[in-house]
Amino acid sequence: MKKRIVYITISVLVCLAIGFLASIATQSSVNDWYVTLNKPSFTPPNYLFAPVWTALYIMMGIAAGIVWSKGYHHIWVKTALYHFVFQLLLNALWSIVFFGLKNPLGGMIVILALLTMIILTIKWFKVISKPAALLMIPYVLWVAFASALNYKIWELNS
Repeated sequence: MKKRIVYITISVLVCLAIGFLASIATQSSVNDWYVTLNKPSFTPPNYLFAPVWTALYIMMGIAAGIVWSKGYHHIWVKTALYHFVFQLLLNALWSIVFFGLKNPLGGMIVILALLTMIILTIKWFKVISKPAALLMIPYVLWVAFASALNYKIWELNS
């Protein structure tokens, strides 16, 4: 049990750190470029994004920690965690492309890859731990919503 708590703690801290680093790219244009964009009616208020992403990063970290605690020596655990790390990198890349580079079309390409990788991560997490897979469901739903939002922003501003 102690090992699991250590793995969960490390995983949560890594997810929060990636989220913090991605937020630097976001903050670079959220108060200037982003406010000038035409946005769809279903765009959430800006103050909602930070708490939602914080909760999602914590749940993602808990899920990854649970999977990691099952034994990194196992090929399925390694495969699941490789998928997780790759989707986490795509998550950060989306902020860099969409906000940092101010490129909604590029962001759309990245977020679709991210969505695909999250689904694959959930598939692999489910093989190892159903609770870990379930912890990823709010994340995939939020990214699916963000994909629709990204698409509409691109469409309205092209």
